Amino acid sequence: MKAILNHLFEYKTLSKEQARQTLTGIGRGEYNTAQIASFLTVYMMRSLRVEELEGFRDAMLELCLPVDLNAYDPMDLCGTGGDGKDTFNMSTLSAFVVAGAGQRVAKHGNHGVSSLVGSSTVMERLGYTFTNDTGELQRKIETAGICFLHAPLFHPAMKNVAPIRKDLGVKTFFNVLGPMVNPAKPRKQLVGVYSLELARLYAYLYQQTDKRFTILHALDGYDEISLTGAFKVISNQTEQVLEPDDLGMSTLTAASLAGGKTLDESAQIFLNVLNNEGTTAQTQAVLANSAMALLTAGKANTREDAVLMARESLESGRAKACFEKLIM
Repeated sequence: MKAILNHLFEYKTLSKEQARQTLTGIGRGEYNTAQIASFLTVYMMRSLRVEELEGFRDAMLELCLPVDLNAYDPMDLCGTGGDGKDTFNMSTLSAFVVAGAGQRVAKHGNHGVSSLVGSSTVMERLGYTFTNDTGELQRKIETAGICFLHAPLFHPAMKNVAPIRKDLGVKTFFNVLGPMVNPAKPRKQLVGVYSLELARLYAYLYQQTDKRFTILHALDGYDEISLTGAFKVISNQTEQVLEPDDLGMSTLTAASLAGGKTLDESAQIFLNVLNNEGTTAQTQAVLANSAMALLTAGKANTREDAVLMARESLESGRAKACFEKLIM
C-alpha cells in the first residue's frame, strides 16, 4: 500500500489492474486503518478515472457472495447516495411501486453513511430481517415480487472498511460503487448518481455490459429524479435532459422532499407514502422514479404509460402488499 499511496500522492492514477489488486488487498485485511483512510481520502480530493472505477467494481464482485436470481429477471433501483440532500427514501419506495407493477426487484442497499437514514436503516426499522440465504431470497422475490440485499451480508470482505467509512462520515468511492456491485448482477438497472461526471463514467462502463440501464442525475445535484428542476437521463438508446412536466409532474421545492429528522420520522414518511397518504410532492417524486424504472425494464413504452402504471401500483395497494409480503 505504501507504494500505491506514494504513486497517488504524485498525482498519478491507477490502472484497472492496480485498482483491482488494491481493493482486493483491502478486502482481505492486508492494510491497516490509517492506510485505508489515506487511500479513501485521495478519492475525496480528486475524481475517479474510468479504469479505477472498473478495477474497484471487478474486485468487489470477485469478493462478494453471489446470489442467483436470474430466473426472476430482476431489476435494481439504487442511488449512489452522497448528494447531501437528505431526502426521504425515494428509491426504496420506488422499488416497491415497481414490484407492485409486475417487475421483480432485487434491491441492493445499505445503512446511510453521509445521510441519516439509508435504505437498510429504514427497512430494519420497519421490521425486515436481513438475510443472505439464497433460498429465502428466492422465496421472497417469488411471493413478494421483491427481495432486499443488505450489502454488508454479501460483501463481508468490506468489514475492514465499514468502521472507517462511518468515522469519516462523508461520501467515499464506496458510495459510487454501491449500485455497480449488486451480488445478484441484475440485467436491468435504474441508477441515480450525484454528479454529471459520474453519470458519464457509469454510462461508459454500463455500455460495455448487456444491461438495460438508465442513469439519472438531477441538474441541481440530486442522485434521483427530484422534480425540483431539470434532470439528465442516459440510457442504452438515448441521452436527454427532461423537465418535470415531461412526466406530467409539477416542479417541487427541496423542502418538500426532506427526510425525517429522526429514524422514526423517516419510517413514518415511508409508511405514509406506501399507504398512499404521502404529500403530493412525496408521491409525485416516487412515481417519477418508479415510472423511469418501468420504462427501463421495458414494462411501459411511453413516459405517460409508465406514470400510469406506477400510480396504479401505489393507489391499488399492490406496492404496499409487496412490502407486507417481504417483511412477514
